[in-house]
Amino acid sequence: MAASAHTHHEHHGADLSRAAQATLEQAGEQWTDLRAQIFDVLAKFDKPASAYDIADGVSKAAGRRIAPNTVYRILDLFVGANLARRVESSNAYIANAHPDCLHDCIFLVCDSCGQTTHLDDDSITKTVRSAAKATGFAPVRPVIEVRGKCADCEDDQAAG
Repeated sequence: MAASAHTHHEHHGADLSRAAQATLEQAGEQWTDLRAQIFDVLAKFDKPASAYDIADGVSKAAGRRIAPNTVYRILDLFVGANLARRVESSNAYIANAHPDCLHDCIFLVCDSCGQTTHLDDDSITKTVRSAAKATGFAPVRPVIEVRGKCADCEDDQAAG
């Protein structure tokens, strides 16, 4: 699915957690028990999850309340370290299945079911960065989200 110039190794399950830990530690941060718990809960969602959804999942697993503010701080760290991606329009997060590879991200967000797919297409984001630079703007992180219907919802509508 990635449209970048190379193929990604998509991590899953325990392999994804190990890749996330290695990436965070290479960034000079510690992989604490709480960070591991938050990442593991985030990685289990099949759609973007809010900090409240994640806090609820971690709280249930830990048997104690974890405040959403704590989760937000860790999610910000994860986004900065490329472990998670933030879907800006829904203020929700997804685990990055290839945290060891840095790309700008394009999100395809289904307005019907909420499913979000991310694409890495450096040619598109390079054009966006170049256009921004041409105006004297210094881009840090392009955010491109395309709203519409996923193939499943489009098929459901056509069948119904």
